Amino acid sequence: MRISSERIRPSGPRTSRRGRPAKDHRLILNTMLWILRTGAPWRAVPECYGRWQTVYSRFRLWRRTGVHDAPLAALQEG
Repeated sequence: MRISSERIRPSGPRTSRRGRPAKDHRLILNTMLWILRTGAPWRAVPECYGRWQTVYSRFRLWRRTGVHDAPLAALQEG
């Protein structure tokens, strides 16, 4: 399933200007979709996606702050 970035960008996560640069949101989102698609455990994330801890912590943060809610609603409408 291919998701157009224009459909999810307006409601995507905000970037912080503090600390070290964050991993690319698209890479993190692709990793989350890979986990959902395969049903693999977090620790089985392939190296090409980066550290599983980074993806998992971003997933938890986005769930807690509601970042997933708006893009999901936009995709369900369209």
